[in-house]
Amino acid sequence: MADEKENQQQNQPEQPKPATPPPPPPAKPAAPAASPKPKGPVPEPWTSPLIEALTARFEDQVVKSYRFIGQNQVDVKKDRIVEIMTFLRDNDISPFTYLVDETAVHWPKTEEFEIVYILYSFDKNEHLRVKSRIREWEQIESVVSVWSTANWLEREVYDMFGVRYANHPDLTRILLPEDWQGFPLRKDYNIRLQDVEWVRKHLGIESGQKYYVGEARAEEGDYITPQD
Repeated sequence: MADEKENQQQNQPEQPKPATPPPPPPAKPAAPAASPKPKGPVPEPWTSPLIEALTARFEDQVVKSYRFIGQNQVDVKKDRIVEIMTFLRDNDISPFTYLVDETAVHWPKTEEFEIVYILYSFDKNEHLRVKSRIREWEQIESVVSVWSTANWLEREVYDMFGVRYANHPDLTRILLPEDWQGFPLRKDYNIRLQDVEWVRKHLGIESGQKYYVGEARAEEGDYITPQD
């Protein structure tokens, strides 16, 4: 019996050896550290013979002068804006005889407007950006007496922002209808509401902004459409 059992064990097929497990995958390399965000442009101190002359003449009115993205700029107070602009137009250093543009920036958190004048000197082929800040409820003197083109430019600023210019010859809307409510380029203006109401009133049709009336009512609970 022992011989028979031994023969049976010898005749059994050899059991396969267990397969060797594959090696673990290599560890993923660590992600490279995010590169720091590039710093944006910053204003640089700037002066010139013109700024020195301006400061000497209007010492208490010049806030600062600087260069930003290659643009020469000077911030001034509003109190003597017409005198300052007249000096910039008539001076012998860099006479800025051309008012290229006049616009505004609304800062609702501080309840301010920044009035921006862009001047050009044909003699020197130079631009100068002049800025002055006012509170939302304040007026600033019109510079129509310095550059006649300010007439239309200031009307546009009034039309879009509601800036009031003292002694302007005709401070009325220039782009929007006279009965338009509000000033669309103010950052706190809800143009969707005005579009609905004005289109219904003047065109007798539903505005393409009708979808937003419910949302607008949620923002301004006292809003009532003409059909309510």
